[in-house]
Amino acid sequence: MHIHLDAVGGVAGDMFLAAMLDARPDLRDGTLDAIRAAGLPKNWSVEIIHHHASGLTGLRFDVTGPAEDAGHPPHTFKKIRAMIEGSALADGVKAHAVAIFALLAEAEGAVHGMDPEDVHFHEVADWDSLADMVGAAFVIDALGDASWSVSALPTGSGRVKTAHGVLPVPAPATARLLRGFETFDDGIPGERITPTGAAILKHLAPSRTGAPRGLALNVDGTGFGTREMPGLANILRALVLENAPGEASTDVAVIEFEIDDQTGEDLAVGLDNLRSRNDVLDVVQAPVFGKKGRMAVSVRLLCRPSCVDEVADACFAETTTIGLRWHLAHRVELARQAAIVDGVRTKVVQRPDGTLSAKAEMDDMAGLPGGRAARAATRATAEDKATKAKDE
Repeated sequence: MHIHLDAVGGVAGDMFLAAMLDARPDLRDGTLDAIRAAGLPKNWSVEIIHHHASGLTGLRFDVTGPAEDAGHPPHTFKKIRAMIEGSALADGVKAHAVAIFALLAEAEGAVHGMDPEDVHFHEVADWDSLADMVGAAFVIDALGDASWSVSALPTGSGRVKTAHGVLPVPAPATARLLRGFETFDDGIPGERITPTGAAILKHLAPSRTGAPRGLALNVDGTGFGTREMPGLANILRALVLENAPGEASTDVAVIEFEIDDQTGEDLAVGLDNLRSRNDVLDVVQAPVFGKKGRMAVSVRLLCRPSCVDEVADACFAETTTIGLRWHLAHRVELARQAAIVDGVRTKVVQRPDGTLSAKAEMDDMAGLPGGRAARAATRATAEDKATKAKDE
């Protein structure tokens, strides 16, 4: 699955969620449950609203609370992280949510000369912004190994009033998060990319050259922002693409290098960080003999061809290698579809003879009580339900 984000009006956390939930209504209940699990007070409401404007229909994602409510989530990154990690959210959702907040904290810390741990969030330190980020984390986690791309982004212009005073648009932290993204000025002033939206985009590590070829548009979603702009629909579109019928082959980039001077435990951390990137498809390692008969580790990564430069930079940052090789390879895949069965992510694959097989995500069963027997039973049930649902 590939998802292309078309930033017609801009990108904000609520627009991202609205667009994705319009395209994937099966994720709506899980998103709402995740936001509640993160600690949203009961007197705050979350609404997914059908909206019509500028001749288009789609969704809006609104989080509102009583005007007299003085409660706020924690304001510092350190406390927000502790709240998320101590919540009842699934581990994968926690990881994505903390990573999104960390990117924003690093950007804010850099522009204000502070340690990211001590960054005091202002504009995003409210329940609606926290709900946007946690909801986005749930969607990203639920879509598993989906790849992402994004259109050129409208920068906006003018000034925006913040807790730090009046700042230029895009705000300094937003501009830092958007480094490397293609942008343009369409002449419409105002804030077009919010800090929350920029942090989500940065976390997705999308391809910036558009959607890959050879994919068919499966479904699309439209998310509306709250601002109205004369002559332009303030929307973010999510285009969900799948392998076209009969076209199950794609090109991938293969990156290879060897390591003989990095400790095993540090290399393991570095490869895990590479493996967790959205633009990396797979990472494998194998023991080899290097020069002078030294034991070494051969590393091979698969990534999308449009992301080679970003992934190569990440390899240099996470390992001690001072050089690498890459080439294009042709990959043939069986058609597959992701599903969530009783809270377990499951991948359903159609075999060449037309039969179906399913594979449940073991990470989603790691915390089940009852040990191996419980995991085996849950896995069998999820895979059986997934294949039967696909047959129907």
